[in-house]
Amino acid sequence: MSELSFAQPERRNFLVPALIAIAVLAILIVGIYLYVPHSTADLTITHLAVLPEHTVFNSDSKIVGQKARFDDDLYILATVRVDNRLRVPLTLDDITGTITAPDGSESTTAALQKRDLPNLYAVFPALVPLASAPLPRESIIQPAGRAEGMVLLHYPIPQAEWDQRKSASITLKFYNQDPITVPLPKP
Repeated sequence: MSELSFAQPERRNFLVPALIAIAVLAILIVGIYLYVPHSTADLTITHLAVLPEHTVFNSDSKIVGQKARFDDDLYILATVRVDNRLRVPLTLDDITGTITAPDGSESTTAALQKRDLPNLYAVFPALVPLASAPLPRESIIQPAGRAEGMVLLHYPIPQAEWDQRKSASITLKFYNQDPITVPLPKP
C-alpha cells in the first residue's frame, strides 16, 4: 500500500498569461481606434453669404386702402467641403437646411437643385457674384476623397428673422450612411 501524501502540486503563476492577454487586448483596441473611422465624413463650411431680397408687387389698379403686396426672401449661399473618412464611396442623396427661430419653431428647406440655378440667377442677378460651382445631389465622393461646392438655400423670411435666429444648420444625407449636420456660423 502506498503512503498517503497530502502534498499539493506547485501552483502556477497566472500573472504572466494575464499580462499577455491584457497587452494583446490593448493592441487590438488601439488598432481598432486608429484604423476604423469615427465618422462617415467631415463636413466644413468654408464660406457663407446671405442675400435678402424684398420684392414689391405693384398693381395698375388703384383700390382705396389696398397696399402693395410684397415678399421677403432670404438666400443662404454656403460653400461646403465634404471629406470622406470611410473606405467606401459616399453618394450624396439630399441636402437640407434648418433654421430655428427665437421662439423655437423650425423651418426646413431643401437646397435648390443645380438645374434651377440659371432661372434663379436671371430673376435675382445679385446672387451671381456670391455663387460658385454647386455641390450636386448624386455626387460620389471616393474613399479618402473630397468634394466641395455651393449649397443654396431659400427661406421666405426677412433678414431680421435670420439675424435673430437661435441656430441654423445644413444636413447632408447619404445613401446607406448616416446623415451629417453642420451648424451655420453666426456673424
